[in-house]
Formats: sequence, structure tokens, C-alpha cells
Amino acid sequence: MSDTTSNLALPYILAAQAQKHVTHNEALRILDGLVQLSVLDRDLTAPPGSPADGVRYIVASGGAGDWAGWDTNVALWADGAWLRLPPRTGWRAWVEDEGVLLVYDGAGWIGTTPESLQNLALLGVGTTADPANPFSAKLNAALWTAKTTAEGGTGDLFYTMNKEAAGDDLGLTLQTGFVTKALLGLFGSDRLRLAVSPDGSTFFDGLIVDNTSGIVDQPRLPRFKAYTDYDNYVGVGTWTRIALNNTDYNDQGCFDAGTNRFTAPVDGTYHLGATLLFKVNSSTSARMRGRLVLNGATEIRGSVGESSATHVSLATAIWLQTMVPLSAGDTVELQGYFRAQDGYFAAEHTSFWGAKIG
Repeated sequence: MSDTTSNLALPYILAAQAQKHVTHNEALRILDGLVQLSVLDRDLTAPPGSPADGVRYIVASGGAGDWAGWDTNVALWADGAWLRLPPRTGWRAWVEDEGVLLVYDGAGWIGTTPESLQNLALLGVGTTADPANPFSAKLNAALWTAKTTAEGGTGDLFYTMNKEAAGDDLGLTLQTGFVTKALLGLFGSDRLRLAVSPDGSTFFDGLIVDNTSGIVDQPRLPRFKAYTDYDNYVGVGTWTRIALNNTDYNDQGCFDAGTNRFTAPVDGTYHLGATLLFKVNSSTSARMRGRLVLNGATEIRGSVGESSATHVSLATAIWLQTMVPLSAGDTVELQGYFRAQDGYFAAEHTSFWGAKIG
């Protein structure tokens, strides 16, 4: 039978032993040194001067003096002498000057925080992760920065996200109060899409980039092209709104064929234009004019044109173009005018168009 315990090497009180208190006190001394182990330092190779009773150290490699040959051992100053306590696998020690917790692995003292974390099922930072969100973080700022060349890195930083197949979804979800307001990514295809939503259920594509060509599309961009499918008669000397009762396209329904007006859905800069084709009524000497009018009253600068020479019916045309800032709700209409003689603005080739450009 051994004279000491298996793990802490505490001395047993033996049968018929004299001065049993010596053995008992030695065991208490060892227990006092090892239980709730906290050491002052782990970087010293030689004992410090004037140690306080009960202080403990982990002896650094190259132990000298009273600590010679004690590398990695715990040195306990008790009752005026250094006591050597050889560590066992699994012992833990708090290092007070570093504020770190170490564990002895059988060969040396190592940090309890692992250098790598692999195959974690859940990870929560400041919050609790769950199966629906196996990685969850609740914080006010996050930083990713490149490992520099001086640190052995390249100075570059790439954040990679990958999906299995083109038909799958991959993207970023941006929310307010956990209601989705925007999506950015590859949804159902490999085209880059930016979509926004007022309520988290209805989404509008604001931007789509074709991954095979790089061509950018803005599906919700306000744009239209309207035309008339019948001849519009206009008398002499009166500006008259042209009845444009059809559209080739009319994104967001911003042109009303009933009122013959375009209404700006949002504030911005708009590029507007029109084509007016002359058709004779009684005389080819009619003087044809055209313009674009804001809110039914104000002539838009740069949008007025006139053809004053003798016209060729169904061949003489005026082209108007201008750029104008509009506020949401502003209307623009195309007006025609004849002086000297009346006439028609011809079907199919009299049109009005525009698009938001900024």
C-alpha cells in the first residue's frame, strides 16, 4: 500500500506512527496549496525574494536555485520553505498577473481557450443561437480586416458566400424590427438583384444585373411611351392637348391614357420627348408647333418647337426633347398648335415619351 494518495500525493497517517500530527499537517499544507489553485506568475525561473507565506508559482523552463529541476511544477512557499508540487494531467491554475486560466495536459500548461473551434453546432455572440439561426450575434459593431503582409498575410480580404445551385437563393436580408425591407443577392438565378419591400411580403426589384453580360436593368424605373392611333384635329391659334390613347410601355402606370398626362411617381430628373407628325386638312401652309407643359399651365423651357415652311403631309415632323426636374405628383402633357391654317397631328407617328434618369 502506498504512503500517499493517488492524485494529490497527500501523506497517509500510518498505523502505529508517532507524531501523527506531522503527517496530518503536511497533507493540509498540500491541500491548501493545490485546492482552488491560483499562481502569481508563470514566467519566473528562480524564486523571488521575501515571498509571502502561501504564494504559488508555476516554474518556467530553466528553473534555477531552489527551483532547479522544477520546470512546469507548482512551487509553494509554506512555513519558510519551497514545496514542490508536480502537476497531474487535468490540473487547472489561474495566473493572476495575466488573468488567464491554464490547464496541464501532461506535458505543459496550456490555455483553456482553444486556438481553433471546429464543427460547432451552435454559436451565439451576445445572444442565444438556435437551429433556425445556428450562428447568432447581438452587437452594435463588427469588423473584418485583412491580415497584413507584415503579419504573413496578403493584405487582401474576401468574404465568400456560396449556394448549391443557380435556382437556389443567396443573399443579404435587411430588416427593420425584424420585418424585411430589402434583399440583395442571387435569388432563384445567378443574376444580382436588389429588391425592396414596404411590408416584408411584397417586393419590388429596383436593380437587376445580368451575370452573363453585365447589363443593368431597372425594372421599376418610371418610363413610358404613349402614342395616338387616330388623327388629332387642332384648329388655328389654340394650344391643344394631344390625345395619346395608347402606350407601347408604361412602367408603374405613370402615363394615363384617359387624361393624356404623365405623372411623376417620385422626385427626380426626367428626360422627356415627343414626335409630332403633320397631316394636312385644307392647306399645307399651316404652321405647326409643339411643346411640353408642366401641371397643365407652365411651358417647360427647351421643349418648344415649330415647323414654319410649307409642309409635306405625313412627312413633316417636329422632334422635342428636354430634361426637367419633377416632384412626385407633377404632370406633363404634350400640346400642339397651328397658326395660319388648321391641320391634324397624325395617327401612329405622334408620340410622347419619357424616363427618370436621376
